[in-house]
Amino acid sequence: MATDFLMPKLGLTMEEGTILEWLLDDGAAVEPGTPVLRIETDKVESDVEAVSAGRLHRLADVGSTHACGAVIALLLAEGEQPPAAGRPAAPVATAAPIASTPAASTAAAPTPTRRTDGRLVASPNARRVAAELGVDLASVVGTGPDGRIVSEDVEEASRRPRPTPSTSPTSTPSPVSSSGSQVLATAAARQLADLLGVDLGHVAPDPSDGRVSRDGVAAHVRHLLSAARPAPATSVATELPPASQTPSSTKKMSGMRGTIAKRMHASLQQMAQLTLTMDADMDAVVADRESRAGRDIVPGFTDYVIAACARSLRQHAIVNSQVTDEGIALLPDVHVGMAVALDEGLVVPVVRHADRLGLEALAAETKRLAGAARSGSLGLADLEGGTFSVSALGMFGVDAFTPVINPPNSAILGVGRLRDDVVLDGKKVSTRTRLTLSLTWDHRVFDGAPAAQFAQTVCRLLASPAELDR
Repeated sequence: MATDFLMPKLGLTMEEGTILEWLLDDGAAVEPGTPVLRIETDKVESDVEAVSAGRLHRLADVGSTHACGAVIALLLAEGEQPPAAGRPAAPVATAAPIASTPAASTAAAPTPTRRTDGRLVASPNARRVAAELGVDLASVVGTGPDGRIVSEDVEEASRRPRPTPSTSPTSTPSPVSSSGSQVLATAAARQLADLLGVDLGHVAPDPSDGRVSRDGVAAHVRHLLSAARPAPATSVATELPPASQTPSSTKKMSGMRGTIAKRMHASLQQMAQLTLTMDADMDAVVADRESRAGRDIVPGFTDYVIAACARSLRQHAIVNSQVTDEGIALLPDVHVGMAVALDEGLVVPVVRHADRLGLEALAAETKRLAGAARSGSLGLADLEGGTFSVSALGMFGVDAFTPVINPPNSAILGVGRLRDDVVLDGKKVSTRTRLTLSLTWDHRVFDGAPAAQFAQTVCRLLASPAELDR
């Protein structure tokens, strides 16, 4: 029997993945642990390995995006042929209405969300709870993202009055149609229909024995797919005006670029963001770096800033926080994200427990993370759990800018270029090496005074870099 090959869930925040490349040809033999395809999530690219053996039958195309848990391929047993319907995977955001035979007894019932392949949109946990409680998913309306049925919806449905035995679909051992009549079907047909959320009463029986077959269910799903059309837009709020000129080319906002666009837009919509700037004297840092010349690892200027921020976060706990449904969560561990620019966008790998690292250890870690980011070898553990971020544009000659907070953090620090400033000290004129720090913070979490005090602590530590090794 064929084994489903699913879009994996590689992290707690992963909701969908895009297929970048199939690493094996259709029909290739697969063993457990064999890399089968490469996917892109909102954070990282990753190879996906098979967990069982079989002959690969691909269902999804390169470039398509699918929810975690969606069937994107099958692993066929020796000599097994692919199902007639091919069980195509449902790309994300392709929901469309599916025609069905109306019944008077269900005219007022809510319609559960289905994908274009006819399958009910339900989480695996919701299906498990439904089986335990004896709830028919076809009677449940989802409240999750895009109408997805979640376990809470099933539990709520279980508390509603059940249909009487004369009309209940579970009152007879045989499947029944929406009109209440019994349907003769093979076990394989019932299994596939249950998996795809198909009403067996709408499937034509096999003329040879009068029973609904698995192939009949598959043919029915193919018919629904061919008849389905994308749902019309319900709002023009997201429509953008056309280009003012005929473009020389158009680059799709997908993958990493699309994720950045969505997250930064959401960040600005959901937070009350303000930015202050403050100059930091860097003469002591310059001298400290010169004293380390010839060592295997010499921290960069951004490393000093990250170290100063990490230690400042220990003193200003409100900055190391996140907004939750329960309130402002003060986080005990300090994990500082460092923005790394790539050709296709931006990633923010995380220096974990940055406040516990000396300068050389921190510099070694930032070097590792930056190299992994540019080579595309970052793991999910390198990208998750950041509590504060540092973004540097000084290498491009930028003095100050307005960084956008990386959710769910409450603040981010921008680092400008090193410059020589003329300073008047009494009647004496001298020069000092300085850079500008730009702190953006969420005004819902803390006010301007705490923000300024945090920035002052960072500046004080940069003026005394020996404290960054303690």
